[in-house]
Amino acid sequence: MTETTTLIEPRPGSRAARVALPRAIDALKQLATEYGVCARPVLLRRTDLATGQTEVIDLPCGATRDDKCPACAKRAKRLRQVQIREGWHRTDEPTTGPEPATDAQRALIELRANYELGRAQAELSSQWDQVADLEQAIAEVEEVIAAEGLRGRIAPPHQADYQDEDGPARRTRSTRRRQDVPDLPRRRVEPRTVGRVYAAPDGATYQPSMWLTLTLGSYGAVHGVRRAPSGKPIPCACRRVHTDDDPLIGTPVDPARYDYRRAAWDAVHFPRLLDRFWQNLRRAEGWNIQYAGCVEPQRRLAPHAHFAIRGTIPRTLLAKVARATYHQVWWPPVDRRTCEPDNPPAWNADRGAWVDPDTGRPLPTWSEALDTLDDSDTEPAHVIAFGDQVKAKGVNAGSRDTDRTIGYITKYLTKSAADCHAETTDAQRAHADRLWRQLRVTPCSDRCANWLLYGVQPKNAHGKLRPGNCKGKVHQRSTLGIGGRRILISRDWSGKTLADHRADAHAWVKALLGISTDAATADPVDATPGEPAPVAWEIARPDDPDVPPVEHRLLRAVAQRVQRRQQLDAARQRASTGPPGTAVPGGGDTHG
Repeated sequence: MTETTTLIEPRPGSRAARVALPRAIDALKQLATEYGVCARPVLLRRTDLATGQTEVIDLPCGATRDDKCPACAKRAKRLRQVQIREGWHRTDEPTTGPEPATDAQRALIELRANYELGRAQAELSSQWDQVADLEQAIAEVEEVIAAEGLRGRIAPPHQADYQDEDGPARRTRSTRRRQDVPDLPRRRVEPRTVGRVYAAPDGATYQPSMWLTLTLGSYGAVHGVRRAPSGKPIPCACRRVHTDDDPLIGTPVDPARYDYRRAAWDAVHFPRLLDRFWQNLRRAEGWNIQYAGCVEPQRRLAPHAHFAIRGTIPRTLLAKVARATYHQVWWPPVDRRTCEPDNPPAWNADRGAWVDPDTGRPLPTWSEALDTLDDSDTEPAHVIAFGDQVKAKGVNAGSRDTDRTIGYITKYLTKSAADCHAETTDAQRAHADRLWRQLRVTPCSDRCANWLLYGVQPKNAHGKLRPGNCKGKVHQRSTLGIGGRRILISRDWSGKTLADHRADAHAWVKALLGISTDAATADPVDATPGEPAPVAWEIARPDDPDVPPVEHRLLRAVAQRVQRRQQLDAARQRASTGPPGTAVPGGGDTHG
């Protein structure tokens, strides 16, 4: 017998009716998010030193995640999309290279060269008083060189000549390639960043780019959607046919056989593998390939990367470079743990070292543990490589694929790694918990406290280390081991930093509204030309007497954003109805 439940409206004036009413503060925050107002601004107090007048200014917090500040996260995501779009299909070089040195700069370098020769001759003749005087002169001329606008250090300091010869030597490892990976061609890298230009039979030219996805290997069978080459669904490893929205997708078919240890190590060292891939690809292709992409977890919670590549590269070469790319982790052996987090080694304050909990003997230091790796037969602690799935696709400038791919690359940019895929079932939560428990005991660096679980004292060990509770980012539940940067942009992608792109957006808004940049940045009247304005800045506290309540500040910010949006809409309307030939500015959301 089935019972039907009828929803009864709460009695007007009752507690249930009052609870169902929307909260005013929630409505204000939602409105602030809609207009791009930061929900948790940084308070700064600006004091005019000439008049003594103070003003409290709200600065956006600059968060990049929705769970912290949706408005700032949306603004950051939009800025990254602009950066990717501007650098993807460039037909010219983003940077022209450094300018030649001026005559004054060249004269300073000649003077520095004379001082260097004089110091070498004085040192050869053991005239140490002259060596000291020349070192002081060298330091002075290098300060002048830096003030003249030359970038970088002209030469290393001479103090390195007097380092203790008995100090620890820098360890080097063999660069010989492994025998189980294919060899790669090596070409001289040309100083160009734009791709090849193709000519059509009708004489038209086009310069396409690419989109690339790199994935790690398998750690065990997982539930997934399988399709035959004809597109017909086929059973999964569990002998079932899954749909795209099946919550089992990505979870292991047999959790007991799933290699969580290797999955954790691969996630921790995935950024280094990506660096090796781009180094190998540039050397094999022979030009300075530029990329922009992001790292995000798959449904199985393993990291993979999507990249927009400027120019085109043969798909066979991409697959070959992915198969030949690997990263070796030369750390002490981690075959088994000598203790568990609930029974860790003890810190001996008298010896200043960690000791075995059973024998009381000091654990090997980090340097001593690395000494065991000097044997030529020693294998690395871990080797990470890509899987067989390498997806590459060509994308033409101005096509619909461009915007769609940029949106796909930045799809999860405002979410933490653990929030990219919702955990709605016990199987999904158990899979994430097992991976997190393995990440908690996986070493993340040479200073990680987890080395104590493997019988080794980490580098610069101290008594506050807590194995199994390292504060590193890769050990957090929200990162799933992805501790590096989520967004990866090569140096010569767009020729601009995020600050430059942000300044371009502000300049576009000012030009649209007819605001003079000189007037907006002019110094106060009382300021002396050539000197900084008499203004002092300091951090304000929310409980300071001159700081209005956060609700008042949100209301003011919302009103300002409404007025600004109305001004922008009016400016766009005037530009669109202007005289013939008037260009209408465009590009991007300017409400941020």
